[in-house]
Amino acid sequence: MTATRGTRALLGVLFLAAATVGAWLLWLGRDTRQTVDPQTGATSGPYEAWQVIGCVLTLALLAALAGTRLSPWVVAPVMTVAFTVVWSWRAASTDNSGLWVVGAILVLVGMAVGSTAVSLVARAVSRRRA
Repeated sequence: MTATRGTRALLGVLFLAAATVGAWLLWLGRDTRQTVDPQTGATSGPYEAWQVIGCVLTLALLAALAGTRLSPWVVAPVMTVAFTVVWSWRAASTDNSGLWVVGAILVLVGMAVGSTAVSLVARAVSRRRA
C-alpha cells in the first residue's frame, strides 16, 4: 500500500508540474512581442492584462485542486519552481538588460505566496467538508 501511495503522490507532483508549465504556455508562453506606442515610443508587454489574469486564475485553480489531493507543503514548491523556471527561461532568452532577474524574483515570491495560500485554504475547506 505504501508503494502505491508514494507512486500516486509522485504522479500527482509530476502532473502538477506539467500543468503549471502548461498554464504558462497557454497564457504567456506564445507571446514574445512588445508593443510600442507610436506617439510616445514607450514599450509595454509582452503580456496583456487579460493574459496575466487568465494565467493567475488558472494557477489558482490548479493550486486549489492540488491542495485537496497533495500536501500544500508539496504543492507550493512544485508550482513555484515549475512556473519560475519556465518564466525565467523565456525572460532570460529575450531580455538584454538583465532586468529579467527582478521579474524572476517577483514571480518566485508571488508564486510561493499565492500557491501556498490557495492550497492551504483548499485543504482546510476540503477537510472541513469531509
